[in-house]
Amino acid sequence: MKKYIISLVVVFLFASYVFYLRHGDDDIKVVPPANFQTTTSATSSNSAATSGTESASGNQGTTAQTGQYKDGAYTGPVTDAFYGNMQVKVTISGGKITDIAFVQFPNDRHESVQINNEALPYLKQEVIAAQNASVQIISGATQSSTAFKESLTSALAMAK
Repeated sequence: MKKYIISLVVVFLFASYVFYLRHGDDDIKVVPPANFQTTTSATSSNSAATSGTESASGNQGTTAQTGQYKDGAYTGPVTDAFYGNMQVKVTISGGKITDIAFVQFPNDRHESVQINNEALPYLKQEVIAAQNASVQIISGATQSSTAFKESLTSALAMAK
């Protein structure tokens, strides 16, 4: 009889643990970099100006008059973010980074969606402000931040 009670307790604890993993901790915190400043971006998505210029390889566009990059839209490779894939598309206008679109990001789990919905806007804003991929990793979204930087670095290398 004692074995049955212990077995039932173990099964109950396991079921409770699985339920917690699927529906539990909604208090996930994503911490932006310490020097992050919330600003309203004056840049906007310039997809109408660049949508017709993208080639299959991602290498296209005219040489910018100013700035460090060639104008156009460049898609980085798919990188592994542990809980899914990350791929970004960077838009360059006037030689400057004006927009970053997330082609793929980890979003098949509730926790991944929550983390990335908080972290990716920070990363996007930081890159547009810095005009390069040298931005700090977001605490609480380390894998997504690292994969984002890898895909972005490759896309920006195509734009040089």
